[in-house]
Amino acid sequence: MKVAKFGGSSLASGEQIKKVFEIVAADPERKFVVVSAPGKRNSDDIKVTDLLIEAAKQQLRGDDGEPLIEDVVARYGSIAKELDISEEVITGIREDLQALLHADQSKPKRYLDALKASGEDNNAKLIAAYFQRRGVEAQYINPKRAGLIVSDEDGYTQVLPESYDRLYDLRDEPGIVVFPGFFGYTLDGDVLTFSRSGSDITGSILANGVKAELYENFTDVDAVYAVNPNVVSNPKGIRELTYREMRELSYAGFSVFHDEALIPAFRAGIPVHIQNTNNPAAQGTRIVSTRDNTNGPVIGIASDKGFCSIYVSKYLMNREVGFGRKLLHILEDYGVAYEHIPSGIDDVTLILRQEQMRGDSEKKIISRIKQELHADEVIVEHNLALIMVVGEGMRHNVGTTARASKALADAKVNIEMINQGSSEVSMMFGVKERSEETAIQALYHEFF
Repeated sequence: MKVAKFGGSSLASGEQIKKVFEIVAADPERKFVVVSAPGKRNSDDIKVTDLLIEAAKQQLRGDDGEPLIEDVVARYGSIAKELDISEEVITGIREDLQALLHADQSKPKRYLDALKASGEDNNAKLIAAYFQRRGVEAQYINPKRAGLIVSDEDGYTQVLPESYDRLYDLRDEPGIVVFPGFFGYTLDGDVLTFSRSGSDITGSILANGVKAELYENFTDVDAVYAVNPNVVSNPKGIRELTYREMRELSYAGFSVFHDEALIPAFRAGIPVHIQNTNNPAAQGTRIVSTRDNTNGPVIGIASDKGFCSIYVSKYLMNREVGFGRKLLHILEDYGVAYEHIPSGIDDVTLILRQEQMRGDSEKKIISRIKQELHADEVIVEHNLALIMVVGEGMRHNVGTTARASKALADAKVNIEMINQGSSEVSMMFGVKERSEETAIQALYHEFF
């Protein structure tokens, strides 16, 4: 029994949905199909989810979101026409969207979540109807009926443990189950969405709940590559990597698979197979618990920009009990989270996402560190990129750090900081954003 999730690019048009049907029909073990909202048909197109978000925002501002809702209905209508689906399906979608657009707005976030989740929900209805038209037993099932219950938290929606037992009952449903991704329901019955690209999370939750043999994630690339193809031409494809390696790479900018989506599959020990809807015969990439380290120390290199660092120096810092707690408490007061903390005996560096330092919060944070902690020196560096060199094999190879450092030096890239995780699965280099691509190319050519 398999769960197959299809992303927005795989469902952007009727032609794409026909490919999805052929893939699902080709393997009788693909009982569960998790779908995203229709994505872009071309580079100039707009995703359905983006149209829904803008319609909700316009309505909340007191403007008219109706034209955008009609654009969404037209998108579904064009897909239905390509697939020769009954007009009744589109009539139902229009009625659903109209009801959501004019629903209670007293809780703006709930209102927004309900409207943007409708992209996946209505697409699931449409796809189930197409499967039925092709003579396959299939049904749309809403997450509320299935028992997908989520935590009522602002900004970080998580599945509640009791959901898994409820989802297991879906195994007994007849035919193929078409399930909308991206959202669940609170105990009070409100719709809450996962973070963007959250359909990956739904697929992983469902795979865990129904105890699937495999979670297949179909997207628009043949594999996860060892490095960003926009930075290095024709990079090596990764055939197999561990959950931990994928988590590190996703954190640092690999957008093929949502990093939070690994958790439910990882906990259940379910392998994840990333495949291409447009080329299902390609080998793809498998994410597993363990693998043979036969490819050398490094499996992939990823990067992300938009970071800053706060360097704090104080003589005899290591003897001052509670210094670290006080420092992090200052960040907490401003709602700022840190990413890494490389440290020495008399100094510590906090790596942060730069976007958190809005307005005058940076000046206030620096001022409090100086005044309350009596720091000798506080220096802020902006516009940093973090480069992650990842691989389980690094634990068993000598000299990986030396090779990486030499490659960066030969490319005339200055290392602002370096940090190796305690798991020894990754090492992080901080460089100036302007040196990011040069650094990635140098590291790729060294290890691959």
